Amino acid sequence: MHRLNLLEATRFEKLPVTVYRDKETAAVQMAARIAALIRSKQARGEQAVLGLATGATPVGVYEELVHLHREEGLSFRNVVTFNLDEYYPMQPMSPQSYVTFMNEHLFDHLDIERANIHIPDGTLAPMRWRPSASTTSGRLRRPAASTYSCWALGAPGTRASTSPARPPTRARAW
Repeated sequence: MHRLNLLEATRFEKLPVTVYRDKETAAVQMAARIAALIRSKQARGEQAVLGLATGATPVGVYEELVHLHREEGLSFRNVVTFNLDEYYPMQPMSPQSYVTFMNEHLFDHLDIERANIHIPDGTLAPMRWRPSASTTSGRLRRPAASTYSCWALGAPGTRASTSPARPPTRARAW
């Protein structure tokens, strides 16, 4: 019985995992993979859709992406991004906001269209969360959606989503 419960709890976790020897190598390798995706989508005239995280884990990746943009001319004009979360209540220009974090570490240094950046609105009243989540879910259902996601894994084992694995469902607030 216990084994059955373990299988049920993990049956939707089918993500390949790569372990790197250090965070610098991981950042360079992840940024290279993202850059390859962006370039291949550009060559086909398609949008590259990225799921992005905040926190210490992806900062090195963002620094490397900025480097590739500045030094190698990697363009982000065909990139659409989605961030997982935002604090509530939170004004977008607050120093603690994920909007501020992403602007400082990535978006302000790239040629990405601002209309292609999607971060949850930390000013929405809770009664408006569900309609907002439905709109975001609809954007993610476009044909090119979810081509690459870069989420964080924290030191205590926390991950971008703190809920147990479950079948795909609509977006929601915890």
